[in-house]
Amino acid sequence: QVQLVESGGGLVQARGSLKLSCTASGKILSINDMGWYRQAPGKQRDLVAQITRGGEIKYADSVMGRFTISRNNAKNMVSLQMNSLKAEDSAVYYCSADVVSGTNYYSISRLDYWGQGTQVTVSS
Repeated sequence: QVQLVESGGGLVQARGSLKLSCTASGKILSINDMGWYRQAPGKQRDLVAQITRGGEIKYADSVMGRFTISRNNAKNMVSLQMNSLKAEDSAVYYCSADVVSGTNYYSISRLDYWGQGTQVTVSS
């Protein structure tokens, strides 16, 4: 079983900064893409940023230039540095990871895993 645990959400004033972190644990063999999504009340869950194992990065247009995603492959960790926050960035942020896991040849699987979500609230 694989778990993703997020930390770093909270309440911040507009134009402030927050850093989210997410660590994967379990019988992990490798992690492909890792990313952050967000979901505001009454809206769908949208991609915020994604990073491949090799470091290729994709951002949503709305966060380009303000957010920075990074990962530490040795620690199975992904982070999201959020600067110049706006009220419209308020949402529950979810970590995701494309994980290959297993304990032996017969139990290897590749699945997408999600964190429990962390609330980010930006006051204007």
